[in-house]
Amino acid sequence: MKPPIRIGLIGCGRLAQQVHLPLLQHLPDFQLTALAESDPARRAEAARRAPPARAFESAEALLASGLAEAVLISTPSHLHAAPAEAALRAGLHVYLEKPIASTLDDGRRLVAAGRASGRVALVGFNYRFHPLYAALRQVTQSGALGALTTLTTQFTTPPRELPVWKRARVTGGGVLLDLASHHIDLVRWLTGQEVAAASAVLRSVHTQDDNAEVVLRLTGGAVARSEFSFTTRDVDRVLVTGAAGVAGVDRYRSWLVERAPVAEGAARWWQLARAGPALLGSPVLRHKLSRSRAEPSYAAALAHFAAAVRGEVAAAPSLEDGLRALEVISAAEASAQAGAPVSVTPSAALPLLGAAEQGGPGRPSPEQDSWKANR
Repeated sequence: MKPPIRIGLIGCGRLAQQVHLPLLQHLPDFQLTALAESDPARRAEAARRAPPARAFESAEALLASGLAEAVLISTPSHLHAAPAEAALRAGLHVYLEKPIASTLDDGRRLVAAGRASGRVALVGFNYRFHPLYAALRQVTQSGALGALTTLTTQFTTPPRELPVWKRARVTGGGVLLDLASHHIDLVRWLTGQEVAAASAVLRSVHTQDDNAEVVLRLTGGAVARSEFSFTTRDVDRVLVTGAAGVAGVDRYRSWLVERAPVAEGAARWWQLARAGPALLGSPVLRHKLSRSRAEPSYAAALAHFAAAVRGEVAAAPSLEDGLRALEVISAAEASAQAGAPVSVTPSAALPLLGAAEQGGPGRPSPEQDSWKANR
């Protein structure tokens, strides 16, 4: 059995406490050796829950301690890039929660640091590792749907008390960085196409930019239309339409990829996909029957990170993938201000995603994290 990877956790807020802290203590790939958190109460709580790990007041102190060979960074979004860059320059591997940064300049510097470091740097687009989205990708890229025409996505959450940093764009708040970044990455990953142009309408109901409607034009000709909100209800779904058929996933309700031909009576096909013997092929059957509220993709993403650190798989999603999402968000924000579509200008060359880069599901994972954790 391979020795566990000594890992430090930087940032001990809600996501870290609910998801990362339990996982890092239970996954055999890792040994949690250090914690860093500037808030005394959160640091004390994390230290209480992970007594073997040494607690530090800052990321700098953790990195200087020599206790870790890798770090997981789960700080507020506007504080992602600096500790990630410092860790890479110190020779550590990095698992960085999305978004990689809150500004393009910070994102570009981080990508450059990652390329120069020679270390593994993986971005927390964990939905690539969800069995349902992975199955939807197989259907989409198999050609069974024909030429892709439209993607329709929705990612919304109910109103809830947000941490201060999530209430303003300057500190990484708003639905584009928080929710849309996941679906922007999914659109690229599912289709193998880049985003050529973006348009958006932003609204502020309770906090800044807490609602958005986004339209993305892809390089292959398809169009993605999305809704994101902090003020409605829990919905997370993706529908892919092609010339020959449609396929979709609802992360909360689906048992498998629901498919139908583009033909009369397609609604009946869609109903059949939800019931009967077909459910026996569900990639989440055991998970659903257990009534677990756990989100299975976090542990699978961390298992993939461990395999990448050991040189067993390619590290994906990469910092470049994170920069791509940030570029699209920047274009969408510019569009909302201008009232017109804005072209997406790549900052760095990145080939279209292929099978070797897909960042797909890892081995079966424990279910310690919350199904509806407030990211």
